Amino acid sequence: MVRNGGHLLVECLIALGATKSFGVPGESYLAVLDALHDTQGKLDYVLCRNEGGAAFMASAYGKLTGSPGICFVTRGPGVTNAGIGVHTAMQDSSPMILFVGQVGTDMKGREAFQEIDYRAVFGTVAKWAVEIDDVARLPEIVARAWTTALTGRPGPVVVALPEDMLTTATDARPLSGPASIFEAAPSQDAVASALGLLSSAQKPVLLMGGANWSAEGRAALQAFAEASGIPVVAAFRYQDQFDNNSPVFVGEAGVGMVPHVKNLIRDADVILAVNVRFGEMTTDGYTLLEVPEPRQKLIHVHGSDREIGKIYVPTIGIHAGPNAFAKALTPIEGSWADWRAAARKAYEGTFAAPVQPGPVDMVAVSAWLRQNLPGDVILTNGAGNFTVWPNKFFKFGPQARLLAPQSGAMGYGLPAAIAAKVAHPRRTVVCFAGDGDFQMNCQELGTAMQAGAQPIVLIINNGIYGTIRAHQERNYPARVSGTSLENPDFVALAKAYGFHAERVESTGDFAAAFERALKSTTGAVLDIAVSPEALTPRQTLSQMRDAALASQKAKA
Repeated sequence: MVRNGGHLLVECLIALGATKSFGVPGESYLAVLDALHDTQGKLDYVLCRNEGGAAFMASAYGKLTGSPGICFVTRGPGVTNAGIGVHTAMQDSSPMILFVGQVGTDMKGREAFQEIDYRAVFGTVAKWAVEIDDVARLPEIVARAWTTALTGRPGPVVVALPEDMLTTATDARPLSGPASIFEAAPSQDAVASALGLLSSAQKPVLLMGGANWSAEGRAALQAFAEASGIPVVAAFRYQDQFDNNSPVFVGEAGVGMVPHVKNLIRDADVILAVNVRFGEMTTDGYTLLEVPEPRQKLIHVHGSDREIGKIYVPTIGIHAGPNAFAKALTPIEGSWADWRAAARKAYEGTFAAPVQPGPVDMVAVSAWLRQNLPGDVILTNGAGNFTVWPNKFFKFGPQARLLAPQSGAMGYGLPAAIAAKVAHPRRTVVCFAGDGDFQMNCQELGTAMQAGAQPIVLIINNGIYGTIRAHQERNYPARVSGTSLENPDFVALAKAYGFHAERVESTGDFAAAFERALKSTTGAVLDIAVSPEALTPRQTLSQMRDAALASQKAKA
């Protein structure tokens, strides 16, 4: 059968198992859009409002489902807009494939209209960047892109599609299905060595994170940790990968790391790190473990051999997938029960915080949400000080999920919530957004309305770019510049997109407003009035400023 490259591409994606895609249309890939005309219910195209939002959705979809998030954008401005999603998928280790239109092969190298060298632009951002130059090789390239996105350390792949490659006819056969690729399994000697080193510890810590976890792998790791009594710390924004209600879970090593987690990692004598890439946030700026040889004995297990020894020289390095490794573990015994119990008690204590100044107290709101959200809730957030509420004041049970960017990208939360509703229409999805963060991608409310994928959005509205204001007051106290916001009427904006919307002016009004949001069939936006003073749970904006001024005066 003869078909053009656009139809061949879509047939290959369906064969591989893709069912959803996100994008903004462009003339550079019209042949693909034509092929998608006939695939409704097989491979749906979610029409987005900006390529950045579309790429965020694909990245979040890959992180949530474990299947590559598919994104289609046009060349030049389209793909540069989408670049933020590629960077986020890379730092999140999320499987994603970005398909981008390209000028025809007869125009390459002339700086034709919107021409970009995608290998050069994305070569250091994506796992792989490739351009198709022979339509007959399209199935080969797509199969490799799919496998590359999923295996080892998952991540994004960028595939450039020259326009003539999509319109050229070919008799090349589409793929018949995905490859069955099993995780790298640890050897018996490797597992025995790891367990032997752990058994000799006085203060062990299990640090876990990353993508590619299966339900069985997570359960096996939890069973091992609980039977062995080893405290578990989640890497930055991966606390949803371990049941926070478990007696061995003791917190998250991320931005704003609480003191007891810092102390645990710093004071540990043996750290079992499973599926962790050792980012800046998880290591408190690479200070908790010395580079390149940590004082702690480090057992580093990862599905990608390129992560082992990348920053820290491990005592034992094990190239294995997280699930295969977790299933190979057997319980051990040691004299660290008090060490674990103290860490768990400290974790439980982190949920207590002073009453917050201002109209709505987010400590009280977070406590209500912890008690009332369903067990399989999906929380999302972008970037800003407001992320402390979903990241530090919520307990993730075994079915709950968190979609939050390790890249610290503002504007991720709303697109991620839409992607979650696309993937799981019946689940409750709650997006936490700051007022500045929300306005990065608020136009994607239109995508949500059109796709029928409408989450509940909580806008934590304090009228400032809070994180930057905090740094400003600490470094240049009382010299406010460029961080105050004049906002639109968020309720009116949300209603214009067909959402139920309310302004929440007091703590006592929140519960009833959220119940109404839950009952709404159109999704909901709650504009929550909080004070700029309530910038962090335990220090006000004025306290930050006063401390910085006092420090300046002392140095003068």
